[in-house]
Amino acid sequence: MNTPLKLPVHEKPSLPERPDEPRRNIHANSLGLSLGGNKIQPHHLERLAVVYVRQSTQQQVLDHRESRELQYKLADRAVDLGWSRERVSVIDDDQAQTASTMEGRLGFQRLLADVSLNHVGLVLGMEMNRLARCNKDWHQLLEVCALFDTLLYDNDGLYDASNYNDRLVLGLKGTMSEAELHILKTRMQQGRRNKAERGELFTTLPFGYVRLPSDEIAKDPDEQARCVVDLLFRKFEELQSGHALLRYLVSEDIRLPFRVRSGANRGQLHWRLPNLNKLLDTLHNPMYAGVYVYGRRPVDPKRKKPGDTGQRLVPMEQWQVVIPDRLPAYITWEQYSKNQQRIAANKTCRNSPGPPREGAALLSGLIVCGRCGYHMQVRYTGTQPYYYCVGGYSHQGTGRTCQSISGPILHNMVTEQTMKVLQPASLELSLRAAESVEQERRELHQHWRQRLERAEYEVARARRQYDAVEPENRLVVRELERQWEAALLEKRKLDEQYDRFQAERPERLSTDQRAAIMSLASDIPALWEAASTSNADRQRVIRHLVDRLVVEVQGETEVVDCTVHWKGGYESQHEVIRPVASYKQLRDYDRMNARITELRKQRWKMADIAEELNKEGWRTTRLGLHTPYSIRQFIFRFEQDNQRRALSTDEWWLHDLARELSVPWGTINGWRRKGWFVTRQVKGLRKLCWIAWADADELDRLRRLRDYRCGNKPYPTELTTPKVRPEN
Repeated sequence: MNTPLKLPVHEKPSLPERPDEPRRNIHANSLGLSLGGNKIQPHHLERLAVVYVRQSTQQQVLDHRESRELQYKLADRAVDLGWSRERVSVIDDDQAQTASTMEGRLGFQRLLADVSLNHVGLVLGMEMNRLARCNKDWHQLLEVCALFDTLLYDNDGLYDASNYNDRLVLGLKGTMSEAELHILKTRMQQGRRNKAERGELFTTLPFGYVRLPSDEIAKDPDEQARCVVDLLFRKFEELQSGHALLRYLVSEDIRLPFRVRSGANRGQLHWRLPNLNKLLDTLHNPMYAGVYVYGRRPVDPKRKKPGDTGQRLVPMEQWQVVIPDRLPAYITWEQYSKNQQRIAANKTCRNSPGPPREGAALLSGLIVCGRCGYHMQVRYTGTQPYYYCVGGYSHQGTGRTCQSISGPILHNMVTEQTMKVLQPASLELSLRAAESVEQERRELHQHWRQRLERAEYEVARARRQYDAVEPENRLVVRELERQWEAALLEKRKLDEQYDRFQAERPERLSTDQRAAIMSLASDIPALWEAASTSNADRQRVIRHLVDRLVVEVQGETEVVDCTVHWKGGYESQHEVIRPVASYKQLRDYDRMNARITELRKQRWKMADIAEELNKEGWRTTRLGLHTPYSIRQFIFRFEQDNQRRALSTDEWWLHDLARELSVPWGTINGWRRKGWFVTRQVKGLRKLCWIAWADADELDRLRRLRDYRCGNKPYPTELTTPKVRPEN
C-alpha cells in the first residue's frame, strides 16, 4: 500500500489567536501551512495547479509504470494543498522525451507559456529533474515562476522561486540534475567506446550482412542478396558514378536486399527499389571492406536541431576506432579507397574534375591554367565548348580572365595522343571487350534465375499453406487461395519478362556478335568516332589515362603550350595553335608580312600570293587557308597601321574622330564637306583617305557644335569656323 507523500513541517512559535483573525484553510492547516505566514496564498488557489509528467525513453514509458503512476498521483497532492479537482491540469505531452534540451518538448514549452500568461499558481513534479536537466531551461522556468509568483512542488517540499532560500535550493537541485545527466552520459559513452574498441558495437547493419545468434556478423546467407552487393561494387568500378550506377540498376530492374528490423516480419528479406542516398551510403561504408569503424559520423552540437541529429561524416583520419579485417568483406581496402577518391573527384568544385558528362567538352575538369594554377571552366557558344580561366578574376582580384582557349583544338590533340597510347593494346582490348560483355550478361541472367527461383519458392510455400488448412474453413481458405494466386501471377510475370530479356540479350554472344565486337574494338579510332560511343564514354576513357592537362598561351599569340600529365607520372609536351582575333596576335606576324611584301614587290597577283602562303604553311587568324580576300584584308590592315603611325600630332582618321566625339561617321563626313574643320588627303590602299586636324580647342568647339540645337536657324559662325592650323 502506497503511503501518501508528506511535506516537511516547519514548526513556528505559537501566537495567541486573535478574535478578529480570519479562519484558515482546512487543507493548508492539515499540512502545517498557513495562508498568512506560509507560501500558498488565495491568489495561488485561484489559478491552475499543473502536474508535469515525463519519462525519458520509450522503454521507460512501457516498463517503468510505477514511476508514471506516482507522477500522475501528484494531482491528488494538489487537491490536498487546497486546489479543487477541476483546477488541476496534467501535462504529459513529453513522454519518451529527454530533459537535456527544450527542443522537441512541447509539453514543457506549453508549461512555460501558461506560467507566462499568469494562469498557473503551482507546478508539481515528482523530482525537479523531471522538469529539466539543463540549467538554461531550468533557470528560465525559475525566472518565469518568480516573475509571476508561481510555486513549485516536488517530493521534498514546496518552493517559492522569489524566496532567497528556496531559490538557492532550487538552483542546487538544477545543478545536481544536470551533473547527474552528465555522469550518466559519460558512463554510457565510455561503455560504448569500450565495446567499440573490441569491435562489437553495432547499431544497424547494412544490407548484405546479418547478425548470427552468437552475435557474430556474417554475410547474408541469401545467395541473390550477396550477388547483388557484388554486382553493385563491380558496376561502380566500371561506371565510376553514383548516378550512372543508379540508372543502370533501374534500367535492369535490380532491387536492393534489406532485412526487416522490427515487427512480425523481423529478419525477413525484403527487396526495395534503389535510391541515390542508399547507394552512396553503401559506397562510403567501410564495413564492406571488412573494416570495423566507430566514430565515422559524430554529432556536431552546432548543427543539431529538431529533425536533425547533427551527425556529419568526418574524414578518415578523424575516425575514433578502426579495426581492419574484423568483418567478412565484399571488396578489398584498396578498392574501397579508390571508390572514395572517385566519389570525391565526382564532386563539382574548384579542384575536382566532376563526373563524366554528355556535353561536348571532353576535357571538362581536367584542364589547369598554366598561369594561375586554377582549373579552367567550360562555356558553350552554341554547341562549341570554350575553356576559360577566371582565376585572376575571382581569386586574385585582377578583374580579368587569365586566358581562354577553343575546345576542339585541345580535344584533337588529346584524342590523337590517346589513340597512340591505346593502339598497341588494341588486340588485348578487343579480347577483353567480348569477355566483358559476356560476363555482364552472365551476371544478369544469374540474377534473373535467382528471382525466378525465389518466385517458385513463394508459389510452393503458398500452396503448402493452402493444403494445410481444412477445406471447410472457408474464412482462412479464401485468403490463402488469394495469396497463392498472387504468387502464381507474379511468377508468370517474371517468366514473361525473362523470356523477353533472353530474346534481346542471350547469355552467350553469337559468332557474328563476337566478331563484330572484336572487329570494332581492334579499330580504336573507328570505335572512338562511332555513333554508339557517347561523350561521357570518351571522357571516361580519357580520365583513365590523363590525370590533368596544363595549358598556357604564349602571350597573346596563337601558340598554346600543353603539358599532358598521364596516369602513372609520365609527362608529355605539346604545342597547339588556337584561333585569334587579329593578325597582329600571330607569333610570326612580322615574317608573314615580310613574305607578303616580298611577293607584292614581285608583282604577284592576290590569288597567287594566297596559294603560295598556303603551300608554305601560313594560316589565317581562324586557322583557315588564305584566299585573295584574306590577303587584301591583311594588306589593308597593314597599310592602316602604317598610316596611323604616320599621323602627326592632333591628327585623326575620320572614323576615330567620330568615335571621339560620339557622333555618326556620316555627320563627321558632312562637316568635312562643309569645311568645318581642317583636313588633308592621303593616298590609301584602294582610295584616297581624309585625315582631320583637331587639337584640344578644336575638339571643344566640335563638341559644342554637336550639342547645339539650332532648329531652322543657321549655326553660329564661331561654331563652324575652323581654327587655323599652326605651321610646324
